[in-house]
Amino acid sequence: MKKLLTIIVGILALCLLLVCGEYALNHRGNTGGHRVLTIYNWGDYIDPALISKFEKQTVYKVDYETFDSNESMLTKLRQGGTNYDLVIPSEYTVQRMKKEGLVARLDHQKLPNLRYIDRQFLNRSFDRGNEYSVPYFWGTLGIIYNDQKINAGAVQHWEQLWSPRLKNNVMLIDSARDVFAIALITQHQSVNTKDFTKLKRAQGHLKALTPNVKAIVADEMKMYMEQDEAAVGVSYSGDAREMMDVNHHLHYVVPSEGSNIWFDNMVIPKRAQNKAAAYAFINFMLAPANAAQNARYVGYATPNWAAKKRLSKKITSNQAFYPPQKTMRHLQTYHDLPLKTLGEYNDLFLEFKMFAK
Repeated sequence: MKKLLTIIVGILALCLLLVCGEYALNHRGNTGGHRVLTIYNWGDYIDPALISKFEKQTVYKVDYETFDSNESMLTKLRQGGTNYDLVIPSEYTVQRMKKEGLVARLDHQKLPNLRYIDRQFLNRSFDRGNEYSVPYFWGTLGIIYNDQKINAGAVQHWEQLWSPRLKNNVMLIDSARDVFAIALITQHQSVNTKDFTKLKRAQGHLKALTPNVKAIVADEMKMYMEQDEAAVGVSYSGDAREMMDVNHHLHYVVPSEGSNIWFDNMVIPKRAQNKAAAYAFINFMLAPANAAQNARYVGYATPNWAAKKRLSKKITSNQAFYPPQKTMRHLQTYHDLPLKTLGEYNDLFLEFKMFAK
């Protein structure tokens, strides 16, 4: 009987040890999970040295994933599966994420470094009061031109793209909103118009541009402009900087009558598992020294006034990338339009592309 009792006690002790061991293993795994910050960002859109610096200065490890469009990022978030702690969407996508309940409201008391963001980049129409988003980088849509093929004075305004001297010499970005923005601005209309009549009128104006259109392209724009394939391209400020680094005959202009100003922003998804780490990273990236380092690496304009002071005058005095206030006042932000209206933009743009071939 004693022998049997001893065996039973031994078995119970072994079971208790196994249960405790499994609990300890799971507990350690959960603790480790809370120390992982999962970031979802555009490709090559942060200085890798800053991620290493953040990991050294904090208890967190960073799991970094990338996406190539706002739409693909949104699809991933809607599907669930991976619980990202920090995501970098563009302004109109922030609006959509708010409508769909995908993004968490921010506690500004946990973001003391928010004070370094220039006031002109806060409280924008896509997120009043910055309740859900913190500016990361900003930029513009503009004209990049080759000084070997055309004089600077001939490409300071959107309407000049219709000049006969640019026959078969204009590259357009393959984007309905951006191409229609050009036509709408020349007609003194909002880039967010929902009026189909105004969109049809803008399409008619774009059809008049077709003799000058050499191609409607996406990322290939960089290669073509770098290799002197066209006199003019309509592109984004960040891409323009990359092209200019390769070909010194290229220059970038933001038409003073207006253009699109875009913002990429840091947001915390509602399903985030490690919001404490997300707040820590946002604050880290807002620190002037880190924001300046990131701006030098990425090459886009920083919304951080203290970081801007740390950049060279050669960078901050370049009005192509930091436009004067008289131009800034005329820049428009894209809104998240109704699906019906977006469909109209896309359909009219497709018709224009077929006409331009």
